Amino acid sequence: MRALVYDGPWDLQVRDLEDAEAGPGEALLRVIATGICGSDLHGYTGKNGRRFPGQVMGHETVCRVEAADPDSGLRPGDLCTVNPVVACGECVSCRAGAEQSCRNRAVIGVTPEIRAAFAELVTVPVRNVVRLPEITPVEYGALVEPLAVGYHAAVRGGCTPGDAVLVLGGGPIGQAAALAARRLGAERVLVSEPVAGRRGLCARLGLPVLDPTAFAEPEFAAAVLEALGGPATLVLDAVGSSGTVAQAVSASAFGARIVLIGMSSVQLQVSAYAVSTEERSLIGTFAFSAREFADTAAWVGTAPLELAHLVDGRVDLAGAPATFHRMAHGELDASKVLVYLTELADPA
Repeated sequence: MRALVYDGPWDLQVRDLEDAEAGPGEALLRVIATGICGSDLHGYTGKNGRRFPGQVMGHETVCRVEAADPDSGLRPGDLCTVNPVVACGECVSCRAGAEQSCRNRAVIGVTPEIRAAFAELVTVPVRNVVRLPEITPVEYGALVEPLAVGYHAAVRGGCTPGDAVLVLGGGPIGQAAALAARRLGAERVLVSEPVAGRRGLCARLGLPVLDPTAFAEPEFAAAVLEALGGPATLVLDAVGSSGTVAQAVSASAFGARIVLIGMSSVQLQVSAYAVSTEERSLIGTFAFSAREFADTAAWVGTAPLELAHLVDGRVDLAGAPATFHRMAHGELDASKVLVYLTELADPA
């Protein structure tokens, strides 16, 4: 099988590897397409230090079942996606339905020993395969994972229909968080994004947008208040820097919840005074539970019309190394790029 192999920072190669084979309790999947995640780019550049030479990355994927134990309920040809969080299923966290905090977890696409989804074939535990209705537009299957990240963040923030929601960052995870807030009934959702192309994409999703670079700090808070009809009661920070946390504090109400999704900074500077005296909450979020992933897949399976806007780049496997290079250098104006492992007639 062909696969995209990480040889070290800034070095990806397309190689022929021995075909994957399913063991007991596993399914063999033929990959259709896999999305390039921001964490993949950080791994590619060496920024996060969590990718190792010889590794095959990729965790935002849509596949068809190639082979599986008949007792699994999976059949060859089934359209599916993969929950990349492989939990033990036995610990306190797993029993509580919080598989993402399992201390024994592995993550497909991150754990180096697992050959992941930038390959023509991948093997995964049967319990991590989530089938999709055949009516699902195929590309939507590769969006389930990032959409589940956004959904978990909105759930962690206790998003309600009455919330005024500010989303900081309009990239794929910010888009997912904003759509999740809408899924949970919030009608007032505003996205702050400095990149014009991403603002345009969010606008096509029906989301009000603003450019944070157009305002000094006091004016930014005033612009948010005007757009939302009041200060934000829930902030979903898909960037995760000291600057965006400061924006979240300045533009949010007494008692607001601020959910930190992005991790662009290892350390954050936070105004303890503004958090304490205004009784704001800072909430961490990581990945998603198995139930949240399955619920998101079920929603994606209804083919929501807005998802048609989310994929704005496509490339075949041979073109993937150059695409990673361009994206990491900020030379490609695309929000979500899919790498096709099957034939792509017109790669973009």
